[in-house]
Amino acid sequence: MSEYLLEMRGIWKSFSGVPALQGADLRLRAGEVHALVGENGAGKSTLINALGGIYPKDEGQILIDGVEMPITSVVDAQRANISIIHQELSLEPHLSVAENIFINRLPTTKRGFVDYKTMFADAQAAIDNLGLDIRSETIMSRLPLALQQMVEIVKAVSFNARIIVMDEPTSSITDKEVEALFTCIHRLKKAGIGIIYISHRLSELWRIADEVTVMRDGHVVANRRIGDINQDEIVRFMVGREITSYYVRTFKEPGEVLLEVKGVTSKLVHDVSFTLRAGEILGFAGLIGAGRTETMKAILGLDTMISGEVYIYGEKVDLKTPKDAYERGIGYIPENRREEGIIPIQTVQFNLTLKVLKQFIRGIFLNKKKEREIADKYVKLLSIRAASLEMMLQNLSGGNQQKVIISSWLAGNPRILIMDEPTRGIDVGSKAEIYALMNQLVHSGVGIIMISSELPEAINMSDRVAVMREGRISAFIGREQLTQEEVMKYAVNV
Repeated sequence: MSEYLLEMRGIWKSFSGVPALQGADLRLRAGEVHALVGENGAGKSTLINALGGIYPKDEGQILIDGVEMPITSVVDAQRANISIIHQELSLEPHLSVAENIFINRLPTTKRGFVDYKTMFADAQAAIDNLGLDIRSETIMSRLPLALQQMVEIVKAVSFNARIIVMDEPTSSITDKEVEALFTCIHRLKKAGIGIIYISHRLSELWRIADEVTVMRDGHVVANRRIGDINQDEIVRFMVGREITSYYVRTFKEPGEVLLEVKGVTSKLVHDVSFTLRAGEILGFAGLIGAGRTETMKAILGLDTMISGEVYIYGEKVDLKTPKDAYERGIGYIPENRREEGIIPIQTVQFNLTLKVLKQFIRGIFLNKKKEREIADKYVKLLSIRAASLEMMLQNLSGGNQQKVIISSWLAGNPRILIMDEPTRGIDVGSKAEIYALMNQLVHSGVGIIMISSELPEAINMSDRVAVMREGRISAFIGREQLTQEEVMKYAVNV
């Protein structure tokens, strides 16, 4: 019997002749959590997709219990009892939670009809086992993104897999849900299940992981027991350099009022008012469901505004659609990039330039040189890692997809930029690059609204923070008073 539940030996994978994996190794023991970390584009997702049969490997071996497994498809991986929770959700929004958990394996009655009673009961038992406050009958689209993420975890666990891969499972869930997840992981470990855990939240690793593998540029550059390495060492292995300045922000006196919101009310937010000035980052903090994203959607015309007024540069406006907002100089980077921010089956270049077609299309004529110049500019500006501009966006890592979204809005030179969880699922090196870019933007006179669930990010990058609770702004906190304790005091009902 092998010491390892899973061994991946010398895995190679190329896309369009460009190697994404170069002899990568990973070994996982039963009943252990093996953390897999690295910058976006380092090869983590490609390695996991090779394990899951999504991108069959070019070379190398995959062994389970010491026996080589020919994994060339998703079906092969499922037969090998491998379950992968991808960073981007793969749920059906119009089906119930239970139907999503048991999709393609719905329980049936003797007559061949779906046994809804059994399905809802079994799904609820799986949900309760994770300690979650979700009803199995609920339609998926009615759940916030954080709870949808937790349903994805329940779905994976319900397969009784021996190997579970969790790709950024805590990127959009609350601290309470994180604790529930970690409790579940400890139970899975005791049951002998091996877990590969991908996360950019490095501080989590010492709470949950037994071992860590670091990847860079398709190579494994380090493998250590978690007690034998610290966070600074992991960062150095990841980026190949020291990051001396993480939060990049210099503050100056803000300028003119760019955006004024008065008494905005929708179904989910109530009497919200604030101003945004040129050269300012206004942070929005609060618990999941506090109304931060919903406020921005009401302003932008994505949700119906029942009452309230919006002024841009002092002029009252009626924004019916995001297109109206864009034409008035407002950019919006959504939290749920997969559904709202990208066209994954199109190329990197297409997604980068989609919002600025007027810059290179005249009637029926396409200026391909100009289109290429725009795309090249932002690939370099944000260090987007792609084999080529013609690569399908869905083949990029989640963090690089996020960079493409940001670039597509920057190409339109907005004066007001709304960024909803801008660094969710992004590695430490890329975060520093995005923070530096935000700092450059505000110094050029752009006003930024940043919604963030990471309090250190909100505190270090914001001029002031609006704290929301139950659909209302409960406080504005200036930079001098910004602490995690002060934000949480107003975020919860104390």
